[in-house]
Amino acid sequence: MNANKTVRFLQRIDRFLREQQIPEPAAERLSGKGDPFRVLVMTILSLRTKDEVTLPAAMRLFQDAPDLPTMAGLEVRNIESLIFPVGFYRTKAKTIKTITEIVLAQHGGKIPDSMDGLLALPGVGLKTANLVLTVGFEKEGFCVDIHVHRIMNRWGVLKTRNPDETFRLADPVLPRKWKRRANALLVSFGQYVCRPVSPFCSRCPLLSDCDRIEVDKHR
Repeated sequence: MNANKTVRFLQRIDRFLREQQIPEPAAERLSGKGDPFRVLVMTILSLRTKDEVTLPAAMRLFQDAPDLPTMAGLEVRNIESLIFPVGFYRTKAKTIKTITEIVLAQHGGKIPDSMDGLLALPGVGLKTANLVLTVGFEKEGFCVDIHVHRIMNRWGVLKTRNPDETFRLADPVLPRKWKRRANALLVSFGQYVCRPVSPFCSRCPLLSDCDRIEVDKHR
């Protein structure tokens, strides 16, 4: 893992996104920092769903159920109708309902603030747990989703097979300051510039230094 190159790239992306006024990911924009319940729900809704679909769905859901006890009181079919058409909306509705019931029964209505506690909840993986810890609880952590994994491998700073492997390799060496910022920066960068297919290399601030691993076609 080339930590120095990674930090230089993150610094340049940070400046670029601010200059271009590119928004933060949906989970951070609507939920707001310091609200683990909303961050958790937003992250579940956003899985395999674009922000332009996730945001309106989350707004509808939070309007009817602004807090965890109210959400737990909704029927699954009501959650389904509120979050449609997010991807896998039926599965996500059941997951949200089950999580709220478990948190009420076992955690006094408060989202767990530890990695082990979050991973014990149904449908919560390493990426979701890290996002809740870093954004919801504003703790130190490193959230690696498919954007972070793909872009770091495209840069050539590491070579890994999946997001969990990327996390385990990068987490010990990436400076603390950039662990919290990396996910928001690379999700936005990955959505607007460094796209999975035919990325906009012509507008990328890293064009001269990026290895562009497995980039066959670009704009």
